[in-house]
Amino acid sequence: MDKREENIVHKPHCLVLPYPIQGHINPMLQLSKRLSHRGIRITLAATKHLFKTKQQLSGSISVETISDGYDEGKGDVDLEPYLARFEQVGTQTLSELLEKLGNSGRPVDCVIYDPFLPWAVVVAKKHGLVGAAFFTQSSSVNSIYYNVYKGQLKVPLPDKEIIVTGLPLLKISDVPSFVRDQDSHPGSFELVLNQFRNVEEADFVFVNSFYELEEEVIDYMAKFLPVKTIGPTIPSMYLDKRLPEDREYGLSVYKPDTNTCMEWLNQRQPDSVVYVSFGSIARLGEEQMEELAWGLRLSKKHFLWVVRSSEESKLPKDFAKESSETGLIVSWCPQLDVLAHEAVGCFVTHCGWNSTLEALSLGVPMVAVPQWTDQSTNSKFVMDVWKMGIRAKTDDNGIVSRETIASCIRDVMERERGEEIKKNAVKWKEQARKAVDEGGSSDKNIEEFVSSLTSNRLPNPS
Repeated sequence: MDKREENIVHKPHCLVLPYPIQGHINPMLQLSKRLSHRGIRITLAATKHLFKTKQQLSGSISVETISDGYDEGKGDVDLEPYLARFEQVGTQTLSELLEKLGNSGRPVDCVIYDPFLPWAVVVAKKHGLVGAAFFTQSSSVNSIYYNVYKGQLKVPLPDKEIIVTGLPLLKISDVPSFVRDQDSHPGSFELVLNQFRNVEEADFVFVNSFYELEEEVIDYMAKFLPVKTIGPTIPSMYLDKRLPEDREYGLSVYKPDTNTCMEWLNQRQPDSVVYVSFGSIARLGEEQMEELAWGLRLSKKHFLWVVRSSEESKLPKDFAKESSETGLIVSWCPQLDVLAHEAVGCFVTHCGWNSTLEALSLGVPMVAVPQWTDQSTNSKFVMDVWKMGIRAKTDDNGIVSRETIASCIRDVMERERGEEIKKNAVKWKEQARKAVDEGGSSDKNIEEFVSSLTSNRLPNPS
């Protein structure tokens, strides 16, 4: 066998282990596609319950299963017992999967894991493998959690301004909800802090961001962790177009009403539509849903509003029917296609990180209405750092009023303030594309990772 043939046999192999929810799976799938395009063999390790519900993935990605201890779904099990069970059962079944792949002639070289599952790097190291942590949130949010974990940012937080190296001055309303009020979701507070439990054991630390977006905090984090940005992890055809087959994430919890959405948008003028979506998890209270509905009506703009089936009952009575001339309400839509459509001029969003990155990458100004977790921090950056949107102010009861919603939409779409926002949106769209295009900051980091794996697998010279 010559050396070229031997290299083919020893094609580097990464096992990818996501935390099994939509917002964490999609970024990992997108990184997997980029790695596969560069000749890395990819196997996705899905929980057995996720495997049962998955759609067809990219043909270049194999799927194997591990167990989280809840193979029929975790139901109403609280987060803390779920994570404890997942660690116990997942440690064993991940180890068994690595042995199985090795025995079948497909040995794994590297485990790329979500730090929500910190035990995965321990398993990787026991098998003598490279470990790569992949943080699906922003570097700024990671830094806040890291500083709390290390005790450098004390909780409960002070009411005055909060100082974190590499970040702008933060108010208490700007930090993630799990840190601001850790008693409200104690399991989630432990989850986000435990990401750093053994991160020093990882050989690589990837972040779903791009360097130009968060330069200061990335430089700060890189002093004590091998942080590398590899984002934005959205399908290539919306960015650099180097992977022509990469047009969608490939896994969706809900079925989008694509034809209805796109046909409706095709009938609208450029920059005339407000797109509204709060993602796959956020639940608005009935009062907030009502204020949002009447705020959209008050803005006098066309709107496309995603209201999941489980949330429909919170809409004002007959609102959908009475708004049919100006608005379209659907249970789910193809968000990337919608944001890329020329008719969309504004995105009213909860500012989940994936939605924020999509809006940045497609140059769509935002009205931020954060709900919980990292969304308030993302909103702070959207408005004050990247200057491509407005954070809607809440009243004393934590509600964004209809008047505020309408005013924010008009600010973005009609008023002088919106002109600067639109210019910045165009700038960040171009920066995002450059980051993943050939020679860009994220592209170089991915290439360095691939080179590292490849060089480790090269045969010794005879």
